[in-house]
Amino acid sequence: MLDRMQALLKPAPYQPIETDYRYWMAQVFNHWRMRVCFSIFFGYAVFYFTRKSLSFAAPFIVDELGFQKADFGLLASTLYITYGISKFVSGVSADRSNPRYFMAIGLMVTGVCNILFSFCSSMWLFMVFWALNGWFQAWGWPASCKLLNFWFAKQERGLWYSICSTSHNLGGAIIPLLAAWAATQYGWRYALMIPGVISIFMAVALIILLRDVPRSLKLPTVEDFKADPEEYTDLVAEKKHALLPHTDILKIVLFNRFVWMFALSYFFIYVVRTAVNDWTPFYLIEVKNFAKEYAGFGVTAFELGGFAGMILTGFVSDIYWKGNRVPSMVICALGLALCIVALWCTPVGFYSIDLTLLALIGAFVFGPQMIVGLAAAEYVDKRSSSAANGFAGTMGYFGAAFTGYPVGMMLDHYGWDSFFVMMTASSIVVACLLLPLWTNRPKTPLKCSTQEVTT
Repeated sequence: MLDRMQALLKPAPYQPIETDYRYWMAQVFNHWRMRVCFSIFFGYAVFYFTRKSLSFAAPFIVDELGFQKADFGLLASTLYITYGISKFVSGVSADRSNPRYFMAIGLMVTGVCNILFSFCSSMWLFMVFWALNGWFQAWGWPASCKLLNFWFAKQERGLWYSICSTSHNLGGAIIPLLAAWAATQYGWRYALMIPGVISIFMAVALIILLRDVPRSLKLPTVEDFKADPEEYTDLVAEKKHALLPHTDILKIVLFNRFVWMFALSYFFIYVVRTAVNDWTPFYLIEVKNFAKEYAGFGVTAFELGGFAGMILTGFVSDIYWKGNRVPSMVICALGLALCIVALWCTPVGFYSIDLTLLALIGAFVFGPQMIVGLAAAEYVDKRSSSAANGFAGTMGYFGAAFTGYPVGMMLDHYGWDSFFVMMTASSIVVACLLLPLWTNRPKTPLKCSTQEVTT
């Protein structure tokens, strides 16, 4: 079984480029770029169905099973810790795997975990299945990152990366409504089961639609296609289907101080992002007097604002800042701090203002959340981009884990004011970490040895 899995995940063999590709290459290349982008977008949106289903079923679980906020926070932390660790491990693996099957298998297993979770009632079984869910959730974005880096050139990558990243927001905007509806109509178990079934069907669709890198389809590299002279890549090695050894991938990522700075900023970005995503339903119900069935609209507003923020941040970093991702992130972090304080100070009863501020918070937090991972990937050899992105993601989900059990305990003991102090401080820390990199641009990555894949 293990041997079959390894064979399935092995990178697709490179094919010789057609000698007359110039006559048809542009049309075919663009067709596959759009197909890959389309598949990543909808596939990763469904990952959010199975990752966030519990957040919106939680108030119903608390009522039925008598759990406390700290119990729910423990489950959230469990997922974030396993997801965070798996993010780096899967990033290294994705650089040496076929992303078509890597992403699909991860999504299918998360669906199964959600379905099994829905049949349980004990905390220890909840933790087991939610930990497994977190581990395989991390198989989604590293595969997407590899495809985006191999199918899109640097001068356009910010925009397409941001477009695919808005899948977070599509999934995040739909799942509160889907989960709340299922829990209200049929019980909280269906709020887990229905997203799980959807994810299994989407995993099958990914196997049908996705493919590996351009060379596996008799197409040239994206650098040849776009004639991109700025981005370093070992084209000779890439054309021979040479992969970096695991040790060199780790060396490139872990000894890069810029990757570390982006990863640390990712930690604090995720503190804010996950705190808003996970705890907003409770806040709106307990403090802002929202009805329980309407509390999910706050997260929907947050996700829809993030959709616009991601697109604008990626586009501006490409066009205005010429591929420098840092200025956009610093500006977003400062705007984020201001909007958090405004939400904190808004009186009860101004529901439209609350939702507007949550949308703005989403725009300011999802912009840097998307682009930090891209920035980390652009400071390394392209063949280790998934690992760099995964390492930043690991740090981010350690931040997310902090917003689970620790924040649940903080809320139980100190109330919502401490929650807003934490989020405001985290936003300011992000701006301070990234400000020194405002004028820095990626240098030529470290050249390492290669391992040629025999096919």
